[in-house]
Amino acid sequence: MNHRAVRAIYVFEMSRTGRTLLQSIVSPVISTSLYFVVFGAAIGSRITEIEGVGYGSFIVPGLIMMTVLTQSVANASFGIYFPKFVGTIYELLSAPVSHFEILLGYVGAAATKSITLGLIILATAGLFVPLHIDHPVWMFAFLVLTAITFSLLGFIIGIWADNFEKLQAVPLLILTPLSFLGGSFYSIKILPPVWQQIALANPVVYLISSFRWAFFGVADVNVIVSMAMTALFLAICLTVVWWIFKTGYRLKR
Repeated sequence: MNHRAVRAIYVFEMSRTGRTLLQSIVSPVISTSLYFVVFGAAIGSRITEIEGVGYGSFIVPGLIMMTVLTQSVANASFGIYFPKFVGTIYELLSAPVSHFEILLGYVGAAATKSITLGLIILATAGLFVPLHIDHPVWMFAFLVLTAITFSLLGFIIGIWADNFEKLQAVPLLILTPLSFLGGSFYSIKILPPVWQQIALANPVVYLISSFRWAFFGVADVNVIVSMAMTALFLAICLTVVWWIFKTGYRLKR
């Protein structure tokens, strides 16, 4: 493996975060804090507990997961789309760098940013409500798995998009609604039976459910089922990326 190439891509992408610190870190943290304050104050005054967990604490895993998956997609999609947009993708494709090394550099950097942001939000949430993590190892494992999976999805979107409108379409029109309807601010168990079954078609439900279980030991869906669904989504993303590199689909402008 060409470790220097992977490191060069990784460092370049990470340095972009330092240059746009306000947009990359500060803005998502403030936005999530506002969600926390507004929902915690407005709904928390009416719903004191869900499954024995205070409402303010209950929504923390959902807020973290929502931020991590959206930022993973945004970071990875922009990271690979911008070289296509400015034409520097040709330099990368002509360099002695394998497809796996390109993927590792871009996805690794996007996942690192999202994991760091998730941990910052976790620390920030601890200033508002008492938090106790029942399964810290599993919590971190789910955080990493989610960041990697959605960074792969963002990588796919960045290659598919041929303009900035398409780059934003999937996160805004699909990912954000799925996040809000995936149990970020509530348990799907409070929904009518029919809507509970419909909610199970939302892949974000499994991510949030397993992540919440790591915090409080309660889940909307069996943890093993959630892990299996997450692994399936990861396998699908890896298969699509493999097909893109094999066929050269939209790797160039």
